[in-house]
Amino acid sequence: MTGFLDALLNGLSLGSVYALIALGFVTIFKASGVLSFTHGSLLLLGGYLVAVLHDDLGFAGALALAVVVTAAVAGALDRLVLQRVGGTDPHAAHVQTIVTIGIDIILVTDLARRIGGDLLPLGDPWGNAVSDLGPVTVADSRIAAILVSAAAIGGAFALFRFTPWGLSLRAAAEDREAAALMGVRLTRVRTAAWCLAGGLAALAAVFLVAFPAPGLERTTGQIALKAFPAAILGGMASPVGALVGSMLIGLTEAFVAGYQSDLHVLGEGFGDVAPYAVMVLVLLVRPAGLFAAKGAARV
Repeated sequence: MTGFLDALLNGLSLGSVYALIALGFVTIFKASGVLSFTHGSLLLLGGYLVAVLHDDLGFAGALALAVVVTAAVAGALDRLVLQRVGGTDPHAAHVQTIVTIGIDIILVTDLARRIGGDLLPLGDPWGNAVSDLGPVTVADSRIAAILVSAAAIGGAFALFRFTPWGLSLRAAAEDREAAALMGVRLTRVRTAAWCLAGGLAALAAVFLVAFPAPGLERTTGQIALKAFPAAILGGMASPVGALVGSMLIGLTEAFVAGYQSDLHVLGEGFGDVAPYAVMVLVLLVRPAGLFAAKGAARV
């Protein structure tokens, strides 16, 4: 029973962090139709900024500045690069998706050069502290990840639901041409979506490299790819689907790792591919994702 609860808490923590990243994927897709492959580099940028700034600004100051800078970089990439490749034309989304791959390679290469072979601590206040929740001992960073992610995701959903930008985003996702005719400024909507996604990626970086992880390294950005199947599982254009998909992926990864000895027939390291195996199985049953609207195209 203790092992089950331990895996459950770890899965919820992982799922909540993946949800921050997956929500960014979905927000950008709803606003522009672009599948962003820059999330790994944006996540790495946010973590790197916290690592180099926390000595001077303190952890909270470094995190706040990292979120703002990463959000600004994401918005600038959209406004200054992607929108020059086809603008807001939905038929240009495929080309813009390919462009994000090139941008990601450039950013990751530069950041990897700066990080080198080091493991960078982020100076987070939780350190290696643990707490006892009944029979389970859990890292404080895991608890913080759940609470902070829930607050951030709640704030993002409030933006979607109660602000003019959220209304414009939903209108653009339904029909871009009709939204433009109604006065929605698509360029601003999609740039704001990129900023939000960048800020969420920077926030996610802090918890992905916190204890028990060893710290930030040049390959940390690759973890963002685990949130990709979560977004696809949910239907790509559904924020709620992204949350459900993230929890499914996080719990799958945690339970496979926790019961690895019982799953040895599947081979060591199966936990690394389990999220993708779940994605394939779900898409075989529901090709458009769990929460895709009727008539939605397969991503």
